[in-house]
Order: sequence, then C-alpha cells, then structure tokens
Amino acid sequence: MAPQPFEAPVTSPASLYRYRDGLYAADLLTAAIVEFDLFTWIDAHPSTIEALCAHFGFDRRAADVLVTLLVSRDYLARDGEVLRTTALAREHLVAGSPWSLGPYYAALKERPFVQDFARVLRTGQPATWGGGAHGQDWHTAMEDDAFARRFTAAMDCRGLYLGEALARTVDLSGHQRLLDVGGGSGIYACALVARHPHLRATVLDQAPVTRIAGLLVEERGFASAIDVHAANFFAEPLPGGHDVHLYSNVLHDWDAPQVRHLLSASFAALPPGGLLVIHDAFVNADKTGPVAVAEYSALLMHASQGKCYATSEYAKHLADAGFVDVTHADTVADRGVMTARKA
Repeated sequence: MAPQPFEAPVTSPASLYRYRDGLYAADLLTAAIVEFDLFTWIDAHPSTIEALCAHFGFDRRAADVLVTLLVSRDYLARDGEVLRTTALAREHLVAGSPWSLGPYYAALKERPFVQDFARVLRTGQPATWGGGAHGQDWHTAMEDDAFARRFTAAMDCRGLYLGEALARTVDLSGHQRLLDVGGGSGIYACALVARHPHLRATVLDQAPVTRIAGLLVEERGFASAIDVHAANFFAEPLPGGHDVHLYSNVLHDWDAPQVRHLLSASFAALPPGGLLVIHDAFVNADKTGPVAVAEYSALLMHASQGKCYATSEYAKHLADAGFVDVTHADTVADRGVMTARKA
C-alpha cells in the first residue's frame, strides 16, 4: 500500500476544537466563584499567586491554570507578580456589588465537575477521567487496553489535521531519523514522513498504545519508514540514533518536574546539532492568553498531571536542559510549534 497523502481540509475546524477543548473552563470559573469566593478575597487582598495558594490551600500547578484562565478572560489582571481584580470582576464577581452574579452561579455548585475542580485545586491530583464516579485518572486509565484504544482513536482523528499543519511548518530536510516520544497512534510521525520522504521514524509509547500504533502505521502505508517501540520513557533512557525528537501534545500531560526530566533525557540522547520539536497549545509568554489555550489548560488540569505551558516556561526549561536557538511559530487550531537545538 502506498503511503497516504496528508492534505489540509477546505474548511477550518478551529471552532469545533475550541468547543471541545474549552468544555471544562466554565466549571473551573464556577468553582472559583461558589467554592472559594475568590474574587471577593482578591479584591480586598491583591496578592501574588503564592499568597493565593497559602490562603486557600491551592496546589501551585492548579492555581496557575486558574489564574491564567481568569487573566485571559479579563477577570483578573497581573500587576507585576501581584493579581488584582478588574473593573469587570469588581462589578459582577465581588460579593456586595449590586450587580454581583454570585447567586446566579451558586445554582451550579453541585455540578460534578465544579466539585472536581475544587478538589483538584486543593490537592493537585487529577480527577477521574470524564468525571465518572468510579473512574480512574487519565494516566492510570491508559494502562487499560480498551481505554487506550478509545483515547488513541480520539487523538488520531485530531492529529490528521494538526499533523499536516505541523509538517508544513517544521523543516526536517536536513535531518534523517525522528523519535516521536509518546507518539500515540503514530499520526504525527506519519505526517512528517509523508512531507519528508527521506525521513525515518520511531514511535515510542507504552505497550497498550504501541499495539494500536503498529496497526495504524501499517494501514497508512508507512510500515517501511516507521518503527514502533514500546517503552516507559520515564523509567528508561531514550534510545539513541535519532537526530530529531518530537513531543507532540505530550508534555502538557505532565507537571514541570516530569517535563524537565524528559527535556534533559532528550538532550542526553540527541547528537550535537540534534533538533527538539515541541508541538502543543502554548500560553503566551506573559501568561495573559490566548483564551482558547487557557480554557484547554483547564481540561488538562482536570484530567492529567499537566497544563498548557507558556512559551516562556518552555524556553527556560529548554535552556536549563542545555538547548539553544529556541523558536516558536503558530500552526492551526490554537496550536504551535517550538524548536530548539543541541549545541
């Protein structure tokens, strides 16, 4: 079977991505209003995020996601490191204002996802996948073959569109072999190999996923160019022999210590001149938006140990790992790509 071409659709599905990705943001806002009366407190006590965490007992990662969402929506403003309420929040979200909407939101307090977010804010631990009463968090659920199949299928259909845009944006003509770390179905490796036929790739993921990836890579006609390798990328060194490492929608599933671990592992495994590619949804450098990414970060905070990171956060992690020449470019559907090189 000849490899399938990757083509962009005639119409943009960006609005559909935003509906799905932003689904949980309203519940996070509701938790801030009805569980913590957050705006009333900040209006009386303009504070740093550290002071906010100390007062409410918030987990630092979860608080960062919440604050980024509220700043992106113009409910809070950053004054250096200090957070202050905006005029909009003072009129409509602070108790005592004649226009306060607190009672309007109070009717939503018992929504399961509102309660989930209250727990995640306090503990930092992800909620059950999809909010089910007897479910597992995403990381545990992915060890189950049936769940891994469903989730991988969801990410595969998303990747058909996002992967084509990634391949158009990143020039890999000077590279020979790509390691797709946490590569899922292999859709991004397939898109990059389709764009650069000289390229060979390895999809690295855990065992339930790699069984699915092997079948999909073969069905798409790329079995001769793409290998699939099962491994735990936290427990084992990354394999050598690749001059490009790709993290496509992977790092956002993990907290900062795990992100730093993976970037350091890539630096150790790449040869001099090797390229690191991060394909993801990025918060802007000053963490004021974009709204769509801040809303998507709420979903990730709920279900995983991660969030959407700012380009400035990635730039620091990359520099700390030893990478140079950091770049950023937008692609489609509020996604983008950052690259860096091993000197």
